[in-house]
Amino acid sequence: MPATRIAVCGAAGRMGRAIIELSRQTGGVILSGALERPGVAAVGGDAGELAGVGRLDVPISDDVAAVLSDCDVLIDFTTAAAIPAHVDACRRAGRRMVIGTTGLDAGARTQIEVAAREIPVVFAPNMSVGVNLCFKLLEMAARVLGDGVDVEIIEAHHRHKIDAPSGTALRMGEVVAAALGRDLKDCAVYGREGRTGERDRKTIGFETIRAGDIVGDHTVLFAGDGERVEISHKATSRLTFAAGALRAARWLMQKPAGLYDMQDVLGLR
Repeated sequence: MPATRIAVCGAAGRMGRAIIELSRQTGGVILSGALERPGVAAVGGDAGELAGVGRLDVPISDDVAAVLSDCDVLIDFTTAAAIPAHVDACRRAGRRMVIGTTGLDAGARTQIEVAAREIPVVFAPNMSVGVNLCFKLLEMAARVLGDGVDVEIIEAHHRHKIDAPSGTALRMGEVVAAALGRDLKDCAVYGREGRTGERDRKTIGFETIRAGDIVGDHTVLFAGDGERVEISHKATSRLTFAAGALRAARWLMQKPAGLYDMQDVLGLR
């Protein structure tokens, strides 16, 4: 199979640089484009030099149409505000997308669903192989333990993360809620303060930590009387998310238009 030509949105950001770095070590992938917002100082520079891997002769552009003209898959870990324009551009250009951006509102999610009728899209709150394995383990644990436990989800990220709880934590809550026959919108409790009264076992609690340079920690606690089960994932490098995104990009090359996630990519569904 020919190498997959990828373009990276947010090339000057932490995830963008990680994807560019790992693309140099990943077989079957070629970096063909790099995108940044107009006015960012990195525009016009070399993507490889910015990522610390040496010159790649891939200039950082602020023109999404130009970047899409020479790629197979656009990988996007930017911001919720940037997603609508990028999705629309990919739909019009007939390019595949891998989206790892979190914090999207209902309108942006609907736009992705509509675009996926015409182009293949992998949209996942977390591209890590380990996290997606955890999703499967959480489903199993929730079904076995049932309503006899209290469920709490604790997540920690770096000080720069702008949405809370994390998209991964919310997805973990959705997986557990579905397995228990609940709707997360109705049973989620986000933080506690003051005299909250006795805990309702039907709720799923969320606690958020923002501190330092934590890449991403997630723990789901199933606490019963006399025992508890904890399923945890701790990321120590953004390269784990980059590896999943590159894997998803290559996987998309063989898929028709549709909306997929990492469970599909990894064959866990």
